Formats: sequence, C-alpha cells, structure tokens
Amino acid sequence: MNWKNALNSYKNYLSIERGLSKNSIINYGYDIKKLTLYLEENEINISPISIDHNCIKEFIYGVSKAVNPRSQARLISGLRNFFDYLVFENYRSTNPLDLIEAPRIGRKLPDTLSVEDIDLLIKAIDLNYQYNGINLGERNRAIIETLYSCGLRVSELIELKISDLFFEEGFIKVTGKGNKQRFVPIGPTTQKFINIWQTIRNHIDVKPDSKDILFLNYKGRQLTRAMIFTIIKNLVKTAGIDKSVSPHTFRHSFATHLLENGADLRAIQMMLGHESITTTEIYMHVDRSHLSAVLNQFHPRK
Repeated sequence: MNWKNALNSYKNYLSIERGLSKNSIINYGYDIKKLTLYLEENEINISPISIDHNCIKEFIYGVSKAVNPRSQARLISGLRNFFDYLVFENYRSTNPLDLIEAPRIGRKLPDTLSVEDIDLLIKAIDLNYQYNGINLGERNRAIIETLYSCGLRVSELIELKISDLFFEEGFIKVTGKGNKQRFVPIGPTTQKFINIWQTIRNHIDVKPDSKDILFLNYKGRQLTRAMIFTIIKNLVKTAGIDKSVSPHTFRHSFATHLLENGADLRAIQMMLGHESITTTEIYMHVDRSHLSAVLNQFHPRK
C-alpha cells in the first residue's frame, strides 16, 4: 500500500476503532506532517513507511532544538502510535521509534482560578451584549457557568446537545474522549442560566446541522473551540485577572474546589470522565494550609 493510502487508513482507524475526536485526529496528522516535511526539506528520498531508526533519530534530534521537552514527548508518542499501527497492519516489520526514549518531564500542576476569580469573571460579562439582535451576553454567562460547574472539556461543551439536558433529574449527559458518555450533576443556578439562554436561542434561525446543539453563534451554527477561547480571553482582560486562563482552567478549578471542600477523589474522577484515577490525582496539588487543616481534623495524634 502506498503512503497516502496508509495515512488515510490510519486516520480511519483513529476515528472508527479508537473513537477519537476530529481535533485529536488532526493533531496526530500534524505529527506525521512534520516528519514528511523534514524528509522533503532534507531531500531524503524515502517514504515514511520505509524510514529507518537512524533517520527518525535525526529527525527527533532536530525537533528537540526547536520545541520544549513536553512537545517533544508528545510528538514521539504520536509517531510511535502511527508506526505501531503500520506494524500491526503489516505495512512494515518494525517500529523505528522502539529504541527512542521520550524526554522525562515532570507532571505540571494545573493553573486554577479561585472562587473570587470565578465571581469576577461572571460579573465581567455584559449581559446586555447583543450582536445582530441576539443577546450573546446571556449565552456567555451560561457557557462560563457550565464550564466551571460541570468541569467540561471545551470539546464537550461545544458538542453539548439540548437532548443531553436532564434537568429534572439534575444531570447532563456528556460525550467525552473516545465517544465515552457519562452523566454529570448540574446545579440549579447553572440550569437557570441555560434556560435563559434557551429562551433566546429559540429566536435564532438555527442551521439544520445544529438543531440539537445547545450553544450557538448568532448565525445559528455550532460554536468553535477558538470562539470559546476568545470569549474567555476577553472576559479575563475585562475582569483584570492576571492569570493565563483557558477553557481547561475552569475544569481544573472545578476539580480543585471540589477536592478542597472534601469531595471524594473517585467521585471527581467519574465527573471528569478520567479513565484512570492516576489522571485525577494531579488535583491533589491543594495548598499546604488545606492539607494542614485535614491533618488537624482527622489525624488521631494531631
């Protein structure tokens, strides 16, 4: 099989068998594209299917000069997955990255917002903001509240459907990585803001492919990830918060605040949709004063 057919087959595998999102598949594609560009720029007349260990080692060495260790490790992981697939499908006999180790990187503690920061961001929203006659201020408040109160990934937020809302039961159905679904509790305050937005949404000319999507732009189409980042960036600036804030920061804050207030780590794992508890354990970075309070309250020889 030629190179392009192998690449298309790999992308179909990621989509159908592994159930990865479009964004994840695109990122895997970027890794492979970097390799093919390297071969072209260095006039190495060889297909990535036939690349050997020494060539891939030179490529990784060159990349390491331009990116940080975390990005380098992610690139190596992505390419290793690709070549594992090629070996599995008998496109080649060995994986050229088998003897290449990714750089050791420490686990980065996630940035968080305080409860006061969250309140500042909510207050910074102009609830009268309209565009093309549509009140987008109410939409933005519902977005921020949902991100924070439900701990959603940005991809989960933009894919959230009206049919996923089970307000009477107090839950929303979330489709996460690998198309795995989970039910996440949703409080009455967030429900109220979503209901306000839905009343406004009813007056939008919604496009056919977005009929069931909850959060829309003024044209009646599904929001993009980039739009959510822009909304948050503008809010952070308006609120005067001197922190690097992304949609994922709200997810980190959700988990951290639950943990600090005594929530069980296993319950947080289920709400976040983490497959492994070790992923959730990163939120054990609570401040020392909280840890001291826990010790003083629960240890028998305090």
